[in-house]
Amino acid sequence: MSFDHLFNPIKIRGLELKNRVVFPAMGTKMVTEDKFMTQQNIDYHVARALGGCGLNFTEVCAVYAPASVKNFLSIAEDKYIPELKKFADAIHKAGGKTGVQLWLGGLVARYDPEAKIVIPSDMPIGGGLVIPGASIETIKEATHAFGIAAKRAVEAGYDTVEFHAGHNYTPHSFLSPYFNRRNDEYGGSLENRARFLIECIKAIRSNIPEDMPLFMRIDAHDDYLENGLTIEEVIAFCKMAKEAGVDVLDVSRGNFSSKALKYEVPSIDLPRGFNVENAARIKKETGMLTIAVGRINTPEQADTIIENNQADMVVIGRGQLADPDFCNKAKEGKEDQIVRCVGCNQGCYDGFVSTEIPYITCMRNPALGREVEYALVKTTEPKKVLIAGGGVAGLEAAMTLQQRGHHPIVCEAAATLGGQFVLAGAAPRKEEMKEAALWMGEQALKEGIDIRLETPITEALIDEILPDEVIIAIGAEPMSLNIAGNDLPHVVNSHEVLEGKINVQGNIVIIGGGLVGLEVAEYAEGKAKQITVVEMQNEVAKDLGEIRKISVIENIEAAGIKTLTHSKCVEIKNEVVVIDKEGQLEEIPYDLVVVAIGAKSRNFENITTACHKKGIPYHIIGDAVRARRALNSVAEAAAVARLI
Repeated sequence: MSFDHLFNPIKIRGLELKNRVVFPAMGTKMVTEDKFMTQQNIDYHVARALGGCGLNFTEVCAVYAPASVKNFLSIAEDKYIPELKKFADAIHKAGGKTGVQLWLGGLVARYDPEAKIVIPSDMPIGGGLVIPGASIETIKEATHAFGIAAKRAVEAGYDTVEFHAGHNYTPHSFLSPYFNRRNDEYGGSLENRARFLIECIKAIRSNIPEDMPLFMRIDAHDDYLENGLTIEEVIAFCKMAKEAGVDVLDVSRGNFSSKALKYEVPSIDLPRGFNVENAARIKKETGMLTIAVGRINTPEQADTIIENNQADMVVIGRGQLADPDFCNKAKEGKEDQIVRCVGCNQGCYDGFVSTEIPYITCMRNPALGREVEYALVKTTEPKKVLIAGGGVAGLEAAMTLQQRGHHPIVCEAAATLGGQFVLAGAAPRKEEMKEAALWMGEQALKEGIDIRLETPITEALIDEILPDEVIIAIGAEPMSLNIAGNDLPHVVNSHEVLEGKINVQGNIVIIGGGLVGLEVAEYAEGKAKQITVVEMQNEVAKDLGEIRKISVIENIEAAGIKTLTHSKCVEIKNEVVVIDKEGQLEEIPYDLVVVAIGAKSRNFENITTACHKKGIPYHIIGDAVRARRALNSVAEAAAVARLI
């Protein structure tokens, strides 16, 4: 396919873009503590500009110095201009266009004790403490700050700016009646609630050239906020914003004060393109150029949105995290080579909020944030590398080694490639994960990698192949329950259920309320009469990231699946499971018991023993080290394959 609509140029005021793809503002943690742009951040964006993206926006960039937050970009003072200019110059050199996202973070400032929190109304936070609503003086200072920040963006050489008026940040909080309870000229009616935003827009517009377009990010409506913004109010506000000088509406959704966070960084649990209809309606009723946002991660989908006049441009954010060459591959008719985002959120969102991960990454693209360091270098000493295991870790290692000029040989004990990632795709809403694993197998075959299925590694095989090095990526297997009755005929493990080997019916008791246990519960929903999940800890889904957890728990509750926490399974009898719930023994009748208490690394002692005997270097990666997320497995595979 040619995707002519997606790659049709567009002109907005004086800005000409070569295509309709926007790489949006997304938090990276690739920023200094004192809020300066870094070379790492520049390299990360340049890779997407070189990959063919039409327009790159910086991540949120603070405009008001008292409210700027550590480790977030700032444009609130002149001292930030030189490093921001380096960014703009680098994007231009790479053939792209770029803009600054102008931001006043509101409640986000609570993460920095030195930052001022600018919100419309007093907010009690417990213990008798109250965050005060903004004074008129603060409102005027912030408005002026937006204008001067826009002026700095022009000086730094940016092609456009985007006013962030969504996601619960200060402007959105003023606009939303859920947050804004003022009774002065900045509260009450929609016109009054919009006043601060319109004043900011006018301040920005008056500080940028006439031929520079002004983008604005908005929420289509408020989710999970009682008496929040309706789409009708948002449309009315957008018409005001148009009069004030906004040219393009970047139509997003979600807030961080409720479960609506799931719409900000939507996981695999949400349908692809879930917010497109909102963008289409807002486009139709305002007559403005709009950008569609929300799980748009294939060129076919993006092209259709524009062809159907649902939006004028599309945000492809995490799709370009997974593959920085997304645009070039699509334009060149190589869409089957695109590494597709699967909405796992492990590297992008979970990595962003984790204190243990230095910057965001991507399970599908371990080079994210290391674009220069991880550039593939051809080897001068090709080696024969035996890879034990054809799951995602083994395949990642194999493809990287092949591209570097080595000779990988993948031996997989099972009859198919993909490992547990294929199994994960059996759970509801996770088909994309299965597709990704199968795609990796197909790509490995296309690249001519020697793949041997139903071939477990033995000493004899190592003798036959005589590899220079070995990578052990044989993964993990389900743990068994070490209690009386664990060997009864109606006791099975989670893998057997998800593989479709077990007839699921009647009363199902699932031992283990982590991700896999809940996936089994959802898989069984509609087949079983009653499903009960038993979990020792104080909550289920403890091993899920924050956003996936919101969606999974909602689906569990909607399906009527019963969850018991603080509950330990102590015995399985012929017809009942005995649990200890906070010191009280209870019995749960069952027709089937599914054990989902975790996984343990498979035994690979025979491989290491053979390697020691023959003096062959070996590397252990992924779940073979210990059972963890796919993010870890793929990252380790990428690292090892670059070291060999």
